[in-house]
Amino acid sequence: MLSAIASLERQADAAVIDRRDTMRVILNMGGRYMLASRRDSQGNRREYACRAADMSTRALLLLAPVLGPVGERVIAYFGEFGTIDGKIIRTFERGFVMSVEGSDILRDKIAAKLAWIEDHRNHDTPDVRGHKRIVPRRPISILTLANGATYTCLVIDLSISGAAVSADVMPPVGAAVAVGSVIGRVRRHFAEGFAIAFGEVQELRTLQKRLMRAPV
Repeated sequence: MLSAIASLERQADAAVIDRRDTMRVILNMGGRYMLASRRDSQGNRREYACRAADMSTRALLLLAPVLGPVGERVIAYFGEFGTIDGKIIRTFERGFVMSVEGSDILRDKIAAKLAWIEDHRNHDTPDVRGHKRIVPRRPISILTLANGATYTCLVIDLSISGAAVSADVMPPVGAAVAVGSVIGRVRRHFAEGFAIAFGEVQELRTLQKRLMRAPV
């Protein structure tokens, strides 16, 4: 999966090979994105949560719940990098690779931020929330609605009592749903998705495995 960006880099203009164009950093960064073809009932572009897994100055690999076709326009946003425009250049089961479009000045800024992240990778501060919520290492799962319909979803974060989820559907507040094999009800909506309260408090030791497992 992560080789997708390396492949893209080899296809880049070989005449301009410098630190800016060859830097590639493995990430685990939450953000959000919009696809040109996806709109809500009011005609506004739908927002989805995503996770940036790998980035260079030319391409970005996203773990994402909703895919578009190759060539579709994407707008992604990450707090550390701001807004990133591009197009889907490759899709895979759990997400897609998008191009990073912009000027040389923009690429220089991205390269500087990637370098800072790489240099400070081992200096992260502890989570001030005392690990009450966890970002799963493998965030893609299956959302099942009460009528049996299933959707690929991204688990933004989780705790022993609930989870935040992004998918190409917005079940009404109070609706019964399952993420993986864990059952709960939709508690509230937010821009990129919705929060689920589990029917019962889960065991942290087995929770991630159950959330990422398809329902029986």
